[in-house]
Amino acid sequence: MNTPPLATADQVSTTTSTTNTGSFATIEPHLEITGDLGPRYEEILTPEALVFLAELHDRFAGTRHDLLATRLRKRVDAANGRDPGFLTETAHIRRDLTWRVAGAGPGLTDRRVEITGPTDRKMAINALNSGAKVWLADQEDATSPTWANVVEGQLTLFDQVRGQLSFESPEGKVYAVTGDSTGATPTIVMRPRGWQLVEKNLTFVDRANRRMNASGSLVDFGLYLFHNAKLLIEGGSGPYFYLPKLESHLEARLWDDIFSHSEDWLGIEYGTIRATVLIETIQAAFEMEEILYELRDHCAGLNAGRWDYIFSIIKTFRTRGSRFVFPDRKQITMTVPFMRAYTELLVSTCHRRGAHAIGGMSAFIPNRRDPEVTRRALEAVAADKKREATDGFDGTWVAHPDLIATALAEFDRALGDQPNQLHRTRDEVSVTAAELLDVASVGGQITASGVHDNITIGLRYIESWLRGVGAVAIDNLMEDAATAEISRSQLWQWIHLGSVTAEGIRIDETWVEEQLVEVYEALERTPGDRFDDALEVFRASALEPEFPTFLTVGAYARYL
Repeated sequence: MNTPPLATADQVSTTTSTTNTGSFATIEPHLEITGDLGPRYEEILTPEALVFLAELHDRFAGTRHDLLATRLRKRVDAANGRDPGFLTETAHIRRDLTWRVAGAGPGLTDRRVEITGPTDRKMAINALNSGAKVWLADQEDATSPTWANVVEGQLTLFDQVRGQLSFESPEGKVYAVTGDSTGATPTIVMRPRGWQLVEKNLTFVDRANRRMNASGSLVDFGLYLFHNAKLLIEGGSGPYFYLPKLESHLEARLWDDIFSHSEDWLGIEYGTIRATVLIETIQAAFEMEEILYELRDHCAGLNAGRWDYIFSIIKTFRTRGSRFVFPDRKQITMTVPFMRAYTELLVSTCHRRGAHAIGGMSAFIPNRRDPEVTRRALEAVAADKKREATDGFDGTWVAHPDLIATALAEFDRALGDQPNQLHRTRDEVSVTAAELLDVASVGGQITASGVHDNITIGLRYIESWLRGVGAVAIDNLMEDAATAEISRSQLWQWIHLGSVTAEGIRIDETWVEEQLVEVYEALERTPGDRFDDALEVFRASALEPEFPTFLTVGAYARYL
């Protein structure tokens, strides 16, 4: 590919075409690269791709900012005692039984097992050879958004779509994409970053010559779509996306507008893009049907993003007293009443509208060096996937190739030769707002060991994330940004509400700081580790009076 070398920001001329409107001059909106350029970056950050990204920002960045402001207003309302509920102004959408979503695109009809993971080359190849039906190529919670991870993750996808993905380890081991026993590889569904995250290595310059960080969502989506959409279509699948962290149907409408405009810009048939939305916020749980409606011509389904969903509830109601205080994280299972209400509503909503319902991730992972840990993990995963398959889910997530056979067995048992369970409309399901908000019925206890676990998981995960690794096995559980968010937000809530452990210890900042120092000092240190920075991030996100909405936002701005 004969693409001219790219210039970094200090080499880019700020002279652009201007238009005189009569009262002020405007410039052509554009993107500037401020990050360093590594090998092959020019294949992704082409002038044409940057023009496409600038177009997306010019048209949609303002709406993104408005919707983020709306999120803040809703959080203030919730903190002041106003519970979310099903919207009266969209009741007509829920009552209208005639509309359906577009549904699965080519290669997405059977999604019974999906493997999730970051887009580094080795992990990608392992996922593509795993035998799963779908690979969730994750540029979000399983990826630390370093500049290298962002661009090189795009290169991984670029190469796989062109059949040229390979990897050689520093030890000389060569990894190649061979697919499963039949040579088949999973359909790719790419997850861009959420609306709240920016890309600081790309600067958007708007018509008024104002400079701002690019949107991480638009960068991830735009680069993948621009480079790969037509080849994916020619190969029998299509450009498919998982949409994270949505909090309203208006945010879904923004994505649908972006999809429609992008299809037109790239000359792709309308409706080719397909999205699966993660329902991982309490706000979105009340707008599932409206989210499907807004995306209906581009929608494949919804996913039960369980860990972020729990984090969202803690974050939203963290100051609202004992009614919303959770026990230790390990006691918040998928069978407690409010989580049952959430998943039952998701399946029934999806199937009523012809959309796939995809189950969430069990955190348990096998340990090839410890057969007993593996046995317990497989038992826990089998029980989790059996529940999902029995409830009517059409597929589920796993985070490790060794779990695919276990998950597949449960869904094979439920689905048989059928690719999904869309026929199970679950008409008997009726979920109320009170049931979705029934945190108090969880019961359980806060324990000193639960506090210790949250500190350990939070600190160790953040340290890994700062080193550029976003999915981490900690104590035989797969942790990502969502589980770290649960850990630090629980601590913040327990401190500020003066919670007491089962052992009678009042959880205050002084005691948690003592436990934090104890965990920090016991850590095994290695040259180049980021535990000192991780300690600062953890304190800022769990111990300060101000509660950061996402720990990754501030940590990204300061440390990556």
